[in-house]
Amino acid sequence: MNLQQAWRFAASQLPESDSATLDAQLLLLHAIGKDDRAYLMTWPEKALSTEQISEFNELLARRKNGEPIAHILGKKEFWGLALNVNASTLIPRPDTEILVESVINNPVLSALDSCKLLDLGTGTGAIALAIKSERPSWTVDAVEYNVDAFHLAQKNASQLNIDISIHHGSWYQAIPKGGKFNAIVSNPPYIEANDVHLQQGDVRFEPLSALVAPDHGLADIKKIVEQGLSYLVEDGWIYLEHGFQQGAEVRQILLKNGFKKINTISDLAGKERITCGCK
Repeated sequence: MNLQQAWRFAASQLPESDSATLDAQLLLLHAIGKDDRAYLMTWPEKALSTEQISEFNELLARRKNGEPIAHILGKKEFWGLALNVNASTLIPRPDTEILVESVINNPVLSALDSCKLLDLGTGTGAIALAIKSERPSWTVDAVEYNVDAFHLAQKNASQLNIDISIHHGSWYQAIPKGGKFNAIVSNPPYIEANDVHLQQGDVRFEPLSALVAPDHGLADIKKIVEQGLSYLVEDGWIYLEHGFQQGAEVRQILLKNGFKKINTISDLAGKERITCGCK
């Protein structure tokens, strides 16, 4: 079996994937120890060894069982950064890059001589690391409750050589009293426990603690906003990722807590996904 035959066969075995060809090529590259998809196009007739075929078949079987590509490969790209991933936290998603883009393009924050930002529930560290990579003069702190995810974020920061401070704890409990920030960002759990999407796709392999929240998915968002008032400076900003049907409720939560300049930003599918407000 050559390279072209291998990935074409694998793609035909993944009818439920909306990116079957890409999945197959990434699995094949992992099996042969290569990184660039151009290699497959350059050497389509190159034969695989018996060991490579065996490895490839094992990877393909895992993908056919629904396991996310990111978990199989142990990595995922976010904002151009190669992040290590595992089953302890969410897989970074393209829609979350909109949150990063919104924060770094905030004219008030960008105009500050010194900006302090806090990322709550950092997971892989994706949001904090992406923001710091774009705004190296900012001071970025991140908090993660899951100890495995906490160590994963530390590993990503170290490997990328991006200087952020990562704290282990639950939301603001990990931040010293008196700590003040110009911006607080979070992609918290916001899905209802009975949501049918929890039984579909990659979400099946991700931790429920990073996905599900009580009170119709709004409990953690309310806590972040209400307690965040004590950690934001005047004119400080809060940015929250949320479910596509939660925009109006999140805007109301911010309004109830005295925030101004409230705005909701749509995701790549045109659905409400990020809401922000100014203290």
